[in-house]
This record gives sequence, C-alpha cells and structure tokens, in this order.
Amino acid sequence: MKGVFSAPGDYVYFKSQVPLHKIPIGTKQWRYYDYGPKAVPPLICLPGIAGTADVYYKQIMSLSMKGYRIISVDIPRVWNHQEWIQAFEKFLDTIDVHHVHLYGTSLGGFLAQLFAHHRPRRVKSLVLSNTYMDTRTFAASMPWAPFVSWTPSFMLKRYVLTGIRDGPHEPFIADSVDFVVSQVETLSKDDLASRLTLTADAASVGSLLLSDSFITIMDTNDYCAIPQELKDELSERYPGARRAHLKTGGDFPFLSRPDEVNLHLQLHLRRVGVEPRPDLVKTISKDGTDGSQSEKKKKNSEEGDHSNSPPSSEKSPSSSSQPPILPESSGSSDDPPLPTAMAFDPVDLKGKSFQFPSSSMGNLEAITASGIILLQISGEVFAPYVVFTLCYCTFVHGFMSRQLV
Repeated sequence: MKGVFSAPGDYVYFKSQVPLHKIPIGTKQWRYYDYGPKAVPPLICLPGIAGTADVYYKQIMSLSMKGYRIISVDIPRVWNHQEWIQAFEKFLDTIDVHHVHLYGTSLGGFLAQLFAHHRPRRVKSLVLSNTYMDTRTFAASMPWAPFVSWTPSFMLKRYVLTGIRDGPHEPFIADSVDFVVSQVETLSKDDLASRLTLTADAASVGSLLLSDSFITIMDTNDYCAIPQELKDELSERYPGARRAHLKTGGDFPFLSRPDEVNLHLQLHLRRVGVEPRPDLVKTISKDGTDGSQSEKKKKNSEEGDHSNSPPSSEKSPSSSSQPPILPESSGSSDDPPLPTAMAFDPVDLKGKSFQFPSSSMGNLEAITASGIILLQISGEVFAPYVVFTLCYCTFVHGFMSRQLV
C-alpha cells in the first residue's frame, strides 16, 4: 500500500457531480448515492466490511450514463441480522423504492441474501460477488467478537486491513486497495464494530424463493479474502445461477476491473428484464445545469428557431437608459462639434432606437448623420428611407433657421 493516497481524478469528478444523501431513519443514519433515471428499477449496491457507498462510484458513473438507476449505500450501524432486515426495509420505504435488484460483495452479498430470504417479494434479482452464505467460519476465527464494541478504533481498523492482501500488485489492483484503505480510515469505531459483529454473528442463509435464473455469481479467480470453500458452497446452493468469472481483479474488482464488472451488471439487468432509459439520462450542460438529452435537443431546436427568426426590435433595459455616443467628426465643418466625442461600437447601435435633443442645429445634423450611420451598420441601406430622412431633416433645418432669423 502506498504511504500517501491521492484521490483518483475520476473520483474527484464523481464527487463534484453526484450528490451524497444523508438521512436519519429512526435511530439509523443512512448515507447513500442515488443516480440515474428514477423511472428505472434501481440496482442497489451493498459494500463489504471495508467498503463505503463511495467504492461503487465507477459503477454509478458508467451505468447511470447508460440509463440505469444505481443506488450505493453504506451499511448502517446495526448489531444483528434481524435489525439489518428491518432497517433496510425502512430505508427502501423512505426513498419510495418497492422492488430492487441487489448487488453485494463480501458482507454486502451475505446481507443481500438475508434480505431476499426474509423479504422475497421485494427482491427481483441478485448479483453476488466474492461472498458467502454462512458466517460460522468467521465466528470461529473471532473468539473476541463479544468484546468488539469495546475494542479501540485503531485495533479494529488494523484487524480489517489485515484481511486485505498486501504486497506487490499490478497497478489497477494496487490502486483499488489504496482506495479502499482510504475509505476504511473514514469509518468510525462503531461502524467497524457493527460490521464485524454482523460478520461474526453465526448465521446462514435459508432457501430463497427467487429462481436461480435471476441470480448472477461474479467471482475473481486470482485471490480473495473470502475462503474458496465458502465461495464453492455458494455456487452449490445456486446451481442454476449465471456464472461471471473474472480472471483477475483481487478483492475489489468493481474498482480494479470496472469495465468487466459493469458489463456483467448490464447483462444481468437486461436478462432479468430491466430496460435502461438513456433518453432520461441527466447530463451536466456547459452552464452547469442538469438536463436530459431530450431537454437539450428541445433547447437546441428552440435556439435554432430563434436564430432563424428576425432580430427583435425591443430594446434592453440597460440600453434604453443611455443614448448612443457618436464619433467626433474629422472633416472641416463650420458646425460646432458634438458635445461628446467617443468611439462607438456598431454592434451596440444596431436595432436600437434613440432620442436626440433638438436645442441646436448641430444636434439636428447629428440626427441626419446618425440615421445614415445606423442604416449602414445594420446592412439595410434603403435609398427611399435615406432620401426621406435627408429631406425631413433638411425641412426641419430650414424651418428652424427661419424661426431664428
């Protein structure tokens, strides 16, 4: 394991885009991610002892973009299996999810089977990865389990981390181990104690009403913290289950082999009748707002309609309060110069209406000049309009000259 852990770039991006939900339900605090179209039955991911909801971020990012709804949860602080079943059922009721597909690894896979056994109507399919169906082996290896709640936090973390194979790994597996270790550091003493209690509490999964054809067993063939005899026992219990073998991947294939895992999850969901809805996928637009692909297409079509329509003649509030500033004349004229001589932006003058004072003849001549300039800038120079403008201004110019005389 590396001495200093640096969060992967895709995880940093994931955290910036996918919100983390924290809700209290009874005495339990639930921490979870929920991303993807709400119209699709969700795949709920349950981690192992060392995992959190964050360890499935690669599955959330990939599968949600394909139109699936992915929910990844932390295992709350429950101290026996019956409490887990009741707490998880309340969680599903709270987020208004009635039928689920469960994906569990290690302890998460065992808890998924327990829930499917006691609440068969709510579980539609299972994906079990590197898991087991009987905890008696772990109970025998933890004689100190009754005192786990009094054990210091650093000892619990050390015990959990010793179950992760250390040593030279290929880069992707090494990165997955480093990521999970960083997540263990975020767990509190009570979080670890409750998970170890669930693991050491002697129990086994009873028969499931769920057909084997709705179960996928996905294991790695290189090495795993779960003893091989426990994995073989699981395979024997579900002989009709679909097998998905990963040649390598270690304890955390969802991090080290995400493409393979995501493919098997997608195949499983399609096989059990879950159809993705890519048309409802939320994306992050350039302006930072969420929107679906259909909404983006609608917006683009509206923008195209606006671009094809003639420009509006309405003036903006900011432009109506200030008249345009005309340029200073560079020719030799006997008329007094304009009071303000500044450069103007042709784009700002286009399509706007102006009001000029008529207190001097210089301003009247400016009206004539500005009228020609505006027509030239807009690219709509119509001879009749120019002639009319010049004739009208000449008439006013002569009328006021007589009045002055």
